[in-house]
Amino acid sequence: QVQLVESGGGLVQAGGSLRLSCVASGRTFTSVVMGWFRQAPGKERMFVAAVRWSGGSTRYTDSVKGRFTISKDNAKNTVYLQMNSLKPEDTAVYYCAAYSAPGELRVAASLYSLWGQGTQVTVSS
Repeated sequence: QVQLVESGGGLVQAGGSLRLSCVASGRTFTSVVMGWFRQAPGKERMFVAAVRWSGGSTRYTDSVKGRFTISKDNAKNTVYLQMNSLKPEDTAVYYCAAYSAPGELRVAASLYSLWGQGTQVTVSS
């Protein structure tokens, strides 16, 4: 059984940077897509970015384009989210998630079948 474990969250001042990591343990498949979501208090879980294990295609939500970068290390079964120029509105619990299917990278949380436990990111103003 595949499990996802996030790390790298913390407290940072506005304008700072953090790098989140998500390690996938267990068997992975070439059609797997790894995504990052975030959920602020009282709000829905929202898509941030996704990457396909095979090929490396990526997708971002508009609010993080140019600031966040999703990448992967297949040898380490790890996906990263490099977050630069952080803003207070980026404060949330960040979740790693995965699904396995071909086609366009999905943004709906309901379509991701596997989730990590989340890691808190707090950006102070």
